[in-house]
Amino acid sequence: MEIRTVGVVGAGTMGQGIAQVFAQAGFDVRLVDVEASMLDRARIAMSRSLGKFVEKGKSTAVDRDQTLARISMSTSIDHLAEADYLIEAIIEDVEAKRALFRTLDRVGKTEAIIASNTSSISITTLASATARADRVLGMHFMNPVPLMPLVELVRGESTSPASLATAHELCDRLDKTAVDAADFPGFISNRILMPMINEAIYAVMEGVGTPEAIDTVLTLGMNHPMGPLTLADFIGLDVCLAIMQVLHEGFGDSKYRPCPLLRRMVAAGRLGPKSGQGFYSYQPQRSQ
Repeated sequence: MEIRTVGVVGAGTMGQGIAQVFAQAGFDVRLVDVEASMLDRARIAMSRSLGKFVEKGKSTAVDRDQTLARISMSTSIDHLAEADYLIEAIIEDVEAKRALFRTLDRVGKTEAIIASNTSSISITTLASATARADRVLGMHFMNPVPLMPLVELVRGESTSPASLATAHELCDRLDKTAVDAADFPGFISNRILMPMINEAIYAVMEGVGTPEAIDTVLTLGMNHPMGPLTLADFIGLDVCLAIMQVLHEGFGDSKYRPCPLLRRMVAAGRLGPKSGQGFYSYQPQRSQ
């Protein structure tokens, strides 16, 4: 099946990034979100992101304008009816995603593939909400999507080889490196990353070191590009907690138990840059 039109559901940070890279690669993109304000913010964010490529000489103003012209937006899910490939990028909540997958199964073309950008939730569980489990897979992009070259492709229990092959071809067209992962909680990336972040939070809670000290050890001592607590803030502490809960429930192993300090910070609304405060202080993200 030739993929010409890509539908993306969810205009948050990940959704807008996914829409942008597909449009940059020449696809017609249909971006849907239940809130018109989210679509407005996505349009502004994508324009700024593309503008940085122009400033750095990696593209032209004409390229930027043509990319944006290939993205149409709507608050109606019916806007996706003619898409050849659908990507879900909403909140990391299994029931919300299953409800959306049921809707996409009803609205989308019979032959369309449905992919999830989930960072931890079972693809098999999501696929079971549809009548096309063979055409459901995980397509986990990394943040920021326009800059990060990796995509985890997750095969569910019933994902067909043809669907996986199509996803690989799309990654090639996006100039991304695809890595196959089996359908286990957290896949590859977050099964390794999140326990490290969780352990760093335990180290803060137990007074082993300050956030600054812990991040410095990992950046200068282990050559990480940023410390685990800085990274946790930018991922969003609420997202980190949701992933740790999936790992803990999925494996039933106490080593994945979310740190109590992480739970308290999320309960207090200290989520990272999006709230203005996490392990570090930030200028709150503007709402326009």
